[in-house]
Amino acid sequence: MLCHISLLFWSGNIVIEGVRAVNPVYIDKQAAIKLNNPMENRKLSRFIIAVAIISFTASTMLYLLHYFIFQDSHHIFIYMLGDLAFIPLEVFLVVVVIERILTSREKHALSQKMNMVVGAFYSELGNALLGKLLDSFDNPEQISSQMAVDKNWSNAEFKKALTYSAHFSHMPNPGKLDLQHLKNLLDAKRSFMLTLLENPNLLEKDDFTDLLWASFHLGEELDARQSLENLPETDKAHIANDVKRMYALLLNQWIKYLIHLKSQYPHLYSLVLRTHPFQPSPNPVIHE
Repeated sequence: MLCHISLLFWSGNIVIEGVRAVNPVYIDKQAAIKLNNPMENRKLSRFIIAVAIISFTASTMLYLLHYFIFQDSHHIFIYMLGDLAFIPLEVFLVVVVIERILTSREKHALSQKMNMVVGAFYSELGNALLGKLLDSFDNPEQISSQMAVDKNWSNAEFKKALTYSAHFSHMPNPGKLDLQHLKNLLDAKRSFMLTLLENPNLLEKDDFTDLLWASFHLGEELDARQSLENLPETDKAHIANDVKRMYALLLNQWIKYLIHLKSQYPHLYSLVLRTHPFQPSPNPVIHE
């Protein structure tokens, strides 16, 4: 019976895992056409019906053979009822318990991989954007006071920072934005961000995907203009709004990343605490 459970479980899990592993972006067009083809669906239905008929017929014939050989219907019905009685428990163990355990482990592993991607983004681009754009706001001290993570921060303070970043409403001052520097920075990291977008695991992390798209959009806005000098005030205001959108996502994702580092990688968390731009004097050197 245990072997039977294992066989059902592993055969079912391979199909499930196979479906999950497929990235919808790369699904073969011919395969997609077959899935949506009524003729193919009818063929599949007929095949399932044929397999069901053959299986039930084979099972009936084997039970009849057992009866003709041993002449013991009592024995047949005892084991048949026992097998049928175990099916609900088997479904519960396979579908609910074991599948949930595997799903939880899979999500944890995926979360670890995605946080590595998020960390690479902030090392290459995100940290620079956080620091460079902070001075473009008229109230950088207020923002820093809400995001000044230190070693004594509790879960409540992280939650407060998440709420603040999720409802971030400060608009950068268009006159303080160094658009040319921002354009050069985003252009220099465009290939890197395109590489990140190729990661199929991004489908599981919508908030980070939104951050990448906001960064791409801002870069495209800046690239689309022949010159960033002497822009009309309305256009500067439009770009400032794009900066605000991206900066809010940067802050929110940064706090989530720090929560992960604090619990999983305290040595990386320590470096961020010494170098992030929301403190008076960022310095990676340890003096205490």
